[in-house]
Formats: sequence, C-alpha cells, structure tokens
Amino acid sequence: MANMSDYLENKLIDHLFRNTSFSVPTVVAVALVTTAPTDSSSGSTIAEVTGGSYARVTVTPTTANWQSTNGTTSGASSGTGGSTNNAAGITFPTATADWGTVVGVALCDSATTGAGNMFFWGTLTVNKVVSNGDTFVFAANQLTVQIDN
Repeated sequence: MANMSDYLENKLIDHLFRNTSFSVPTVVAVALVTTAPTDSSSGSTIAEVTGGSYARVTVTPTTANWQSTNGTTSGASSGTGGSTNNAAGITFPTATADWGTVVGVALCDSATTGAGNMFFWGTLTVNKVVSNGDTFVFAANQLTVQIDN
C-alpha cells in the first residue's frame, strides 16, 4: 500500500517543517475494508468490515514487528526501497458470519473499529471473499507499506 492519508501528510509536514510535535502511535491497527478508502478518509469513515467477530488487529510499532527498509528487524533503516513489511503474520479473528468481499486494508491509530485516524490505505492484489468460518491472514512480509520508490 502506498496511499498516505491527508491526516498523516499534514502531521509529517508540520513535524518536519513547522517544528510541531508528532508522536509515534501506540498502536498501528490493521483494518479490512469493503470499499477502497480515499486519502481524505479517516478511521471512522472507512467502509470497514463489521459483525461476525470482526476486529482490527493491532501491530505495535517496534523494530521487531516491522522490517526496516533494508529488510531486517534490527537497527535503523538504510535501504533505498522506501518500504516496510510486517515481520510476523497478522491474523484476524475467525469470521462467525459472512464478512463479504474484502477489497483493501487501512492502517489506523485506534484498535476500535470505526474510530481513529487513518495513516495508510491500499487495495488487495486480489479481492477476498470472507465467509463464515474463514480466517483472514496476512503472512509475514505480505503487508507492504511503500512510502517512496
């Protein structure tokens, strides 16, 4: 995913160029969406999966959970690809009802469904129908956040 939200763009501009504080989020929550967001979407306006035991999955922002730009989980980023990947699998709760067709993902700063600010969003390479009894998983290194290329 390479789509940065307006929220994050504004925070980064203010932080880098206007001497305004922007703290590391306490959580990065992975949300599944049934309609692709836009840059102006927020964690409360995205068309997120609901019901059937759905819940966002949180991945703490640490070097152990997200790879550096050079593909390791230790040390500072020094690669040139401008991207990070999840270092371990991200497993959503097993669906207890049909969730419908998942078309994308959003990364938010709140674990609560329908809340918070959105950082990044992207569409899946292939849409995924999630039915009762299915478990949606991003395997390690499968969720990529691209900032620049």
